Amino acid sequence: MSFSQKEDPSTLVLFDVDGTLTPARLFISDEMKTTLAKLRQKVVIGFVGGSDFSKQLEQLGPNVLEEFDYCFSENGLTAYKQGKALASQSFINWIGDEKYNKLVKFILKYLSEIDIPIRRGTFVEFRKGMINVSPVGRNASTEERNEFEKFDKEHNVRAKMVDALKENFPDFGLTYSIGGQISFDVFPTGWDKTYCLQHVDKEGFKEIHFFGDKCYEGGNDWEIFTDKRTIGHSVTSPNDTINILNELFKLN
Repeated sequence: MSFSQKEDPSTLVLFDVDGTLTPARLFISDEMKTTLAKLRQKVVIGFVGGSDFSKQLEQLGPNVLEEFDYCFSENGLTAYKQGKALASQSFINWIGDEKYNKLVKFILKYLSEIDIPIRRGTFVEFRKGMINVSPVGRNASTEERNEFEKFDKEHNVRAKMVDALKENFPDFGLTYSIGGQISFDVFPTGWDKTYCLQHVDKEGFKEIHFFGDKCYEGGNDWEIFTDKRTIGHSVTSPNDTINILNELFKLN
């Protein structure tokens, strides 16, 4: 066991980032940092999110490699254990440029034809392990993100687009996962958040807890939330996460 200094080194607690540790695309609070520091004395902790590592640094702070035992970016395709990089994987090498170009051309054409109130920049964001598609654009302000989220709940913009992609690319072996406020992820089937578990399978953890806010079917926490290897906790906000941690692990 790599974490013998913990009170309970056989327990791992993993967290989604947006909506779980931080408000969507915003910053971790001092209260959350204090809570996690207390928790880390007792058990092994880590985060797993779909964003790349640079965005996670923006939200969680520059010292994440020292403050978390495991750091999983892009669902674990980029991974760190105790500050050291683990093996990584690449979406573009998996799918190839021919299929990738067909997919992105379809996405851009589809986005050009839908009717939404506003558009900003970066509609398709290329990442190491996936692409992230945002109908409103990832450059939208916090206020614009909130407005699009309301619009999407009424008009199901993202859900309809995912259905169109499934219909047009049934043989590409892709999974589409709606997360956050304004976007959805596209990645190879099996490269959801459960991908990160392969990095911890040999550690001998007796319990792996997962906290996330998109734990419904189709949400980007669903697969790991329901995985038989984890104990899932669905939360509604970072404050909800803190309250459950305090109660479950007796941190107060």
